[in-house]
Amino acid sequence: MKIGRVPLLLALVPIVMLVMSGLGVRLGLWSFGTGFAIFRWAAYGGLAVTACAIVALAIPKIRSGAVGGLLLSIALGLGAAYPPWHWSQQARSVPPIHDISTDLTDPPAFVAVLPHRAGAQNPPTYGGPEVAAAQRKGYPGIQPLGLAVAPEAAYARALTAAQAMGWELVVADAAAGRIEATATTLWFGFKDDVVVRVRPAATTKT
Repeated sequence: MKIGRVPLLLALVPIVMLVMSGLGVRLGLWSFGTGFAIFRWAAYGGLAVTACAIVALAIPKIRSGAVGGLLLSIALGLGAAYPPWHWSQQARSVPPIHDISTDLTDPPAFVAVLPHRAGAQNPPTYGGPEVAAAQRKGYPGIQPLGLAVAPEAAYARALTAAQAMGWELVVADAAAGRIEATATTLWFGFKDDVVVRVRPAATTKT
């Protein structure tokens, strides 16, 4: 086997690590902490492969007959490194809070979801003024949504949107104007509980 093909074979390793980082968490093979570590090391591996391929391109004896494979190795290496880097940049740009609400003074409360959250690390109640202040700084665009329709119509729209996004409905109480559901993230399969509250504009704060 030509040495110029080695980077291409090595490039498959961080790609597999990238895929398995989240898939392993979803399948219950390891914890999300381990998944994050694999995700991070996939980036390091991708950058290492990229560096090796660039060095190989600079050496005529190795480059000969392997330019295409080396360029593909660089593409795969950078492709493996980009998602962890991008997610890291996103995480650093926002405050480290787990709860977001459109109503920072009277957040909608979970009711039906509570039995499903027994023993969860994050509490079901909103974090209070400190979290609200962090949210205002990190997510200033999140505001209450007002619709010029009857509450029943607004509720129907919210329910349709929740179903379209694939949320797992826990309760859909039209009379109370409340929807509780669980949204599952694509990569790691994290479970995010969501509560939607719809009420007339005369009394609403959301």
